[in-house]
Amino acid sequence: MEFYMIEWLAEPGLTHFLIVGAILFALGLMAVLSKRNIIMVLMGVELILNSANINFIAFSRFTELSLDGQMIGLFVIIIAAAEAAVALAIVLNIYNRFKSINIDDISLMKG
Repeated sequence: MEFYMIEWLAEPGLTHFLIVGAILFALGLMAVLSKRNIIMVLMGVELILNSANINFIAFSRFTELSLDGQMIGLFVIIIAAAEAAVALAIVLNIYNRFKSINIDDISLMKG
């Protein structure tokens, strides 16, 4: 059993990357659903996007997709950077208005 585990870990394959992607996705989803702080929710969304990137690039590397997965991964990184910039601007405006970044405190959205 021990020899099999060492052999399995010696050469990373598609399964290894999919496991890492699934773990990142689960952690990101748990952060989005359980945290009340907006910054932590945004960090959870970034983990989810990174898990998608790992899967795209792993499928690109280990299947016949060649460069398509890497281009989609690059596109996701660009979208994530733009999303983070817009989300942080929204968070700053919410903090200026409500003096809090707790999701429960900002349920009132009318002007």
